Formats: sequence, structure tokens, C-alpha cells
Amino acid sequence: MSDNSFGRLFRVTTWGESHGPAIGCVIDGCPPRLPVSEVDIQPWLDKRRPGTSRFVTQRREPDTVRILSGVYQGLTTGTPIALLVENEDARSKDYANIADAYRPGHADFTYDAKYGHRDPRGGGRSSARETAMRVAAGAVARTVLGPRIRIRAAVIALGGDPIAAWDDAEIDRNPFWSPDPQAAARWADALDAARANLTSLGALIEVRVDGVPPGWGAPIYGKLDAAIAGALMGINAVKGVEIGDGFAAAAARGHEQVDAMVPSPLRPSGTSPKGEGEIPSSPFGGGAPEGGGGGLATRPLPAFASNHAGGILGGISTGAQIVARLAVKPTASLARPLATVGRDGTPTQIVTTGRHDPCVGIRAVPVAEAMLACVLADAMLQHRAQVG
Repeated sequence: MSDNSFGRLFRVTTWGESHGPAIGCVIDGCPPRLPVSEVDIQPWLDKRRPGTSRFVTQRREPDTVRILSGVYQGLTTGTPIALLVENEDARSKDYANIADAYRPGHADFTYDAKYGHRDPRGGGRSSARETAMRVAAGAVARTVLGPRIRIRAAVIALGGDPIAAWDDAEIDRNPFWSPDPQAAARWADALDAARANLTSLGALIEVRVDGVPPGWGAPIYGKLDAAIAGALMGINAVKGVEIGDGFAAAAARGHEQVDAMVPSPLRPSGTSPKGEGEIPSSPFGGGAPEGGGGGLATRPLPAFASNHAGGILGGISTGAQIVARLAVKPTASLARPLATVGRDGTPTQIVTTGRHDPCVGIRAVPVAEAMLACVLADAMLQHRAQVG
């Protein structure tokens, strides 16, 4: 199987299956002398961990991470970082009835069609269990980016029911990562009803990134928005991605959708855009990561009257907030009879038993944040290599 890696300079390779002894990843290209420890990585894994509420799968995995290489005395060495998480609560017997039949809505058939062989235990390599290692890699990527870059994701609609407000403080206060507490209360009832009806719900997630300077990304084939879209589309169950206004831009008028530019006061390099004092330094490079090889750090930066572009123009960051959204389909593992066929082509019905998320989009939130962190760390390193 190929294509288990992503990224160019900050490159992540994951390995392992849902019901194997462990899952893991190798991070290549991480700069040296960055402070990284298991304590730094574990909180991000805990956000994605199963069994944390009645609204997610009840598989009980502690997801305890171990650093096997690439870190010495609490600092990265510049060599490949290997991370491992053991699987401790796999119940392979739950999948005995699907060994010879394909689950609708899953990758069972396509894996079998491509490789002529598949692991039916929880989907094997196609399981969302693999995304735990993306989250672990994202924790390392955040260290590369430094505290200036702030990545925040939230569920903005569940089962077609959207939020009406965004309050950052609310996101960590409910099991749905919802910025709207009233929406979270409605979603709890909706998911309880969905489970009672032996079905599931989809979700819409929005990711917002602050602190990215202008200049990251490259024209033509190295576009930052293309890298973000590819990374988010690669998350399990994601069926759509948009940047900024996304598909709504197709219905807008040009004068309504374009982001007007206005002058902005010159700010000294190393100070925050809001005049709040010094920007925390990135651990890599000794200072706040400024953009542009043309001296933008010493020239006035323009401001934008709106942000329909989602912080990216021509594939290059503008310095405005980066905004991306991803649509996550309803979980396809359902405890109700569904028509399918066996490997021999015989028609049959299948009921998927076991422990599954009634809305897989909930636990996709920390995964989306991690993928943005990895893409941006890669973009930062590529930018420095290109313009210094």
C-alpha cells in the first residue's frame, strides 16, 4: 500500500490498523532543538480519544503516546520522530459477521477491489482509528509553528442544524465542540433520537487560524489552499471542503465578494497586529515568522475590509484569518439491516454491531486542527527555504 505519507518538508507517515497491536507515525523534517515531550502531545490526543461521552464511540482507549526516537533530553534532535500508541480495547469478534460481506458506505469493497484482500476488523487501515496519529503529529507541528499561530475548530452544524453564535470559550465546555451552547443542547436531543432510530448524523466543521503572516504558500502547484483542502479531504468520512466563502462565492456578485484593501499603520517587526505588545517568538528561527521576501516586515501591511477569500489569495496567505470548512457524512456503521452483497456476489443483508460514533464529525474536530497544523508547519518551512 502506497501513499501513507503527507507533507514535503514536514513529512508525516502513519502506520497501523484499528485492531492491530498498535498504531504509530514517523515525523520527518522537524527542526532540531524544539521542546517536545509526551506531556505536550497527550492533551491533543485526549481531545480525540473515544469513550469521552455518550455521543461518541464507547471503545475505551487511553491513547497514551510514547516517543520512541527523535527527542533527547526534552528537545528534538532533527532526526525522525517516532510516536506509538497501543490499541488496548479492540473487540474483533464484533466484525465476524462482515468478513465475507461488504458494509455499505465503507471502504470494504474498494479495498478488496484494489488489493484483493482486506482486514475486516474495524475497517483495518481505513478505520478512523488511524487519525489519532495525525493528531499526535499535529501536536509536534504546533511546536514548530510557535504560540503566534492559533488554530481553532468547532462543529458549526450537526444533522443540518446550524449554530447561531460563535463563542470561543464555549467550544471546550460541551461534548460537541460547539461554539453555541444552545445548539449543543439541541444536538444532544437530536443524537439521542438518531441512536434510538438506529441511524446517525453528519456534521459541518469550521477551522479558523489566526497569526499566519502573509507569504506562506506558493503559486500554481504549491498553493496553500490546495494543500489545506487536500489535507482536510483526506480525513475519514469528509465529503466536501471549502475555503473562505467557498461554494457560496459562486452565487455572489463580484463587488460583493471581493475583499477591499485599506491602508494599515506601519507596525514594527515583532509586535502584534492589534498593538498588544510583542508577539511570542517561534521556537524555530528566533523570532515571529514574518512573510514576504520583499521586506513586508518593514513596510505597511494592508488590511482587508472583509475576508471572503478566507485568508488566501493566489495560493498564498494574506495575513488575514484563514477559514476552512469540511463536511463530514453520517457514520455508515448502522445497527439496522442494509442491503449488500458478499464477496461472491450473493445478495444479502448486513447489520453492523459493535461500538460506533453516532456522529463521527464530533471527533473529527481535533483531527481537522491537527491537519491544519501539519500543513502550516510544512508551509512555514518551505517559505523559509524559498525566501529566507
